[in-house]
Amino acid sequence: MSQPVSTVKKPVSIKKTILRVLLYFVVLDVCVITLYPYFAMLCTALKERSEIFSGGTILPVTALWSNFIDIWSRAPMAKYMLNSFLIAGGSTVIAMLCGIPAAYALARMKFRGQTAFLGFVIVSQMFAPVVLLIGIYQVMQVLHLTDSILGLIFINAAFNQAFTIWLLRGTFMGISADMEQAATIDGCNRIQSMMKVLLPVAAPGIVTTLIFIFINAWNEYTVALCLIQDDLLKPLTVGINTFNGYNIIEWQYLFAASIFAIIPVVILFMSIEKNLVSGLASGGVKG
Repeated sequence: MSQPVSTVKKPVSIKKTILRVLLYFVVLDVCVITLYPYFAMLCTALKERSEIFSGGTILPVTALWSNFIDIWSRAPMAKYMLNSFLIAGGSTVIAMLCGIPAAYALARMKFRGQTAFLGFVIVSQMFAPVVLLIGIYQVMQVLHLTDSILGLIFINAAFNQAFTIWLLRGTFMGISADMEQAATIDGCNRIQSMMKVLLPVAAPGIVTTLIFIFINAWNEYTVALCLIQDDLLKPLTVGINTFNGYNIIEWQYLFAASIFAIIPVVILFMSIEKNLVSGLASGGVKG
């Protein structure tokens, strides 16, 4: 009869244990440093104004959840949020409609000046919106779009166009062209093969790009601050300055409104968590 083989557990190395403990501490420190500002924001939003300047602890003595309700009556928060959704959604649609064909052309076609165009796309990402602010204002003034949501949609779409092309080009180049050629043999033209074969395979990269464009447009502040004067046309990032008065700053309301501003961003990141890494990786394969 064969005797059972005894399984002897190897002793865990002390060095590995120490490294693992240090890694846990580093991760914990990063989480605390990252999440503490949001915790402080929430605590401040739950305080009375007098308590904020009393010099007490960061935790509120009495949590005033009514502050999150009061901001809706003190400012047109619903209108601000609707404007932000319209601007972010509209600019995302335009950027994707223009960016997908451009990225496809750069990934699948060869034409004169392709390298120069790609270089221009990359260089254009280096310019901050504030650098172009005077020129943008003059152009929007000529087009009579200085106090218009449509103007902000076009501007945000233009700002995110280079990023869209660059990331989607890398995504498309990471996908073999053989599948499209097989679809062409089956009778599909170039557009049909792109719509039925390429885009479904590139879905993680497309979704990641789409969400990043939406978030960038949602968080845009400088251009909207300079172009929009009508209070009912302001996006949320600009509208919450209502609580930042000339003589007094309502910090509890300002932070409560800011929490509403970051909720959509958090929800979007949670929704693409599974596709985020794969989408960014595919976009950087040959970008």
